[in-house]
Amino acid sequence: MKETQKNISGQSNAQNKKSSFFYSFSMLPKEKNEAINTVYAFCRETDDIVDEDNASADLKRSKIHEWKSELEISIKSGESKFPLLNKVSRVMKKFNIPSEPFFELIKGMELDIAKNRYNTFGELNDYCYKVASTVGLMCIEIFGYKNPKTKDFAVNLGIALQLTNILRDVKTDAKLGRIYIPLEDLRKFNYPEKELLNFNYNEEFRKLMKFECERAHSYYRKANDSLDKNDKGLMIAARIMQHIYFRILKKIEKKNYNVFDNEVKVSKLKKLLITAGVYLKYKTLYSVSEDELAVNGK
Repeated sequence: MKETQKNISGQSNAQNKKSSFFYSFSMLPKEKNEAINTVYAFCRETDDIVDEDNASADLKRSKIHEWKSELEISIKSGESKFPLLNKVSRVMKKFNIPSEPFFELIKGMELDIAKNRYNTFGELNDYCYKVASTVGLMCIEIFGYKNPKTKDFAVNLGIALQLTNILRDVKTDAKLGRIYIPLEDLRKFNYPEKELLNFNYNEEFRKLMKFECERAHSYYRKANDSLDKNDKGLMIAARIMQHIYFRILKKIEKKNYNVFDNEVKVSKLKKLLITAGVYLKYKTLYSVSEDELAVNGK
């Protein structure tokens, strides 16, 4: 599973202060921050089922099926045997979050059990939607929004972030036998799977990565184009995350796409500076009232 899930659904933000998501969500009002932490605790628990190293694929499928069934029980009655799911269902009701993104996220995790290759970008795009865009769709209901196009912002930003993670983590995933870059793209640039699995950095790989980075850029642009001015002030947390991940993408490009020999990350200090800069900019240019920031201020 990609790190978008590992981070955003990781320990509570208070416990995972190095996460990009801690910096973005730290600016939220208390009630919304607590709701976000609950959503991400759900994501983390779901991801942990799939990422359990010593568990067989059959055991993982059994556990994820039980998790899905217990979520259904919680939504219907609030009486799941898992306290976290009951807390999630209360957040869903409080913020009117549809159940579909939660179940689509589970489907995305099931993909990580079932496959470790993606033949086409269409397949990868579907995966990115399930494991990342769904989380954005959950979050915007907590942030609050006015324009329905903000849902497109959440979807496109989720794909952009996930593609960025995939490009940063090519080597890490290859060590696990996973290749998320579409196989059709490897063929297009004459870069065989075995070259990637052997971490062979050459001209073909650079061309491949340049193509993939340009695709990620296109989704950041789509996200920007989808966000209405009236909702920008409410999306401060998402925009902080966007700026941090966009910087990761630029770092990959700056290193001439050599993710095999270079660790690509944004320092804690830089994350703090980005957080402060985006917060001040958006509070100044797109200020929102306290009522809009309140629980039901959508």
